[in-house]
Order: sequence, then structure tokens, then C-alpha cells
Amino acid sequence: MTSRSYDVLAGAPDSPVLLHVPHSSRVIPPDVREGILLADGQLGRELDHITDAHTAEIAAAAAAAAGAAPWQFVNRLSRLVVDPERFPDEREEMLAVGMGAVYTRTTHREPLRPAGFDPAPLIDRYFTPYAEGMAAAVAERLEATGRAVIVDVHSYPTGPLPYELHGEGPRPPVCLGTDAFHTPPALLDAAREAFGGFGGLATDTPFAGTYVPLSYYGKDPRVSALMIEIRRDVYMSEPGGAAGPGVKALGAALAALVDSVPPHPAA
Repeated sequence: MTSRSYDVLAGAPDSPVLLHVPHSSRVIPPDVREGILLADGQLGRELDHITDAHTAEIAAAAAAAAGAAPWQFVNRLSRLVVDPERFPDEREEMLAVGMGAVYTRTTHREPLRPAGFDPAPLIDRYFTPYAEGMAAAVAERLEATGRAVIVDVHSYPTGPLPYELHGEGPRPPVCLGTDAFHTPPALLDAAREAFGGFGGLATDTPFAGTYVPLSYYGKDPRVSALMIEIRRDVYMSEPGGAAGPGVKALGAALAALVDSVPPHPAA
């Protein structure tokens, strides 16, 4: 048995908001590291590029500042172990560049794992328990408040990396990722208001969509979701550098978004 790869940090009992932080960690278990082809220096640089550094700090700052603390679901392992936000099968478009649920290529499209690598053990050990844990966290918010509002907290580099399938579009300071079924207009409007002070924002560029557990995806309108993608130069030095004062400002903006969500569904 493996220890749990995520933390669920409790918020206010009546908060429907769940801040999801899937890509903030650089931790790779030693046995998983053995299956990665990169030398240590190469792996460190790859982690600089692929990690959404300091996003867990932004979420924590928001939780501390919000009037009613949101719940937090934080991945404690690197996305180079598994990426919990990918489809685990051929539905995933990022398979085209070797970045399905288990990556076989790097951000620069170089080999990350050996040819013929079997992803199934990592899916079973990490991806499936994570997905089940996130679904359970959503179920708890639904039980407690009648709704669940997932806010996905991500970051992205100032310049496009070779793995990006849609990197040619605008790269605003803040990108809001939406889903036609799960992103209500009021939530999107509240995010535009909360993040309007960072020099510009756009919707679904350079990254689109948002994360909802598959057991609810496209099925349960009580589950709302929005992705916040923050361009890294807004709050840190790139790639993989230290956080700056933008972390606190972004945390305050995220807290304002959290506070805009009423504790119970409208009658």
C-alpha cells in the first residue's frame, strides 16, 4: 500500500468551495524516479518548466483571507508521477505529445520514460485513488451545502513550451478556463471582477476547460467549476524561481472570488 498522495485541508463547514491544486509539487517517490530517463540536472530543469510553482501558497493565502475558508484539495506529488487532470484513456488529446495521465515525453518533447513504458501500475497506484478522493471531497460539499464549486488553481509560463498544443494564442496575465456545462455565468463574472487588476485576462486561452471528477462531469449541475491559470511572471521568477509579492495579491483576489460564492444554492 502507498501513502495518500494528496491532502484535503478543511475549510468552513458551510463553504461549498473546493480549491483544487493539482500541479504545485515537485515530489517524485524514489521508485517512480527510477523509471525516468533524465539525469538529475535535466529532471530539475523539467520540474522548473512543468510545475505550477507556489500555487499551493496562493490557495493557502486565499483560504486564510476569505471570510469563510474554502476547502483545499492539494496534490503532494509532482505531475510527472501522474497528472490527475488528464483523461486516463484515449480521450486525452495530450497523448499526441506523450502527456497523457502518465507522461512519456518532456515539455520539450524529449523522451521522459522508456519506449513501451506501461502506465497501468502508476494509474492504479496514484491516479485512481486521487480521482476517488476528489470525487469524495465533492460529494462531501454536496452533502453539506447542496452544491460544490471547484476552483482549479494553475499557472503557466510566459512563453509557450513545445508541448503546448494551443500555444499560439494570447497569453494574458490571468486565463479563466471554463466548461459549457459546469461554469455558470455568475461564477465567471465574479472571477473577472476578482482578477481584473493584474493587467488583463481572457477566457480559455492559452488553456481551456476545467476539472470536474468524471463521476460528475457533464451530469450534475450542482457541481460548478472554473480554472484559474496565472501567468508565472505575475508572481514569480521563471523558470522555477522564487515567489514574489504577487502571491499575496493573487491570494487576495482568489479570496474575493471565494467570498462571492453564496454558501447555499439560490432558491
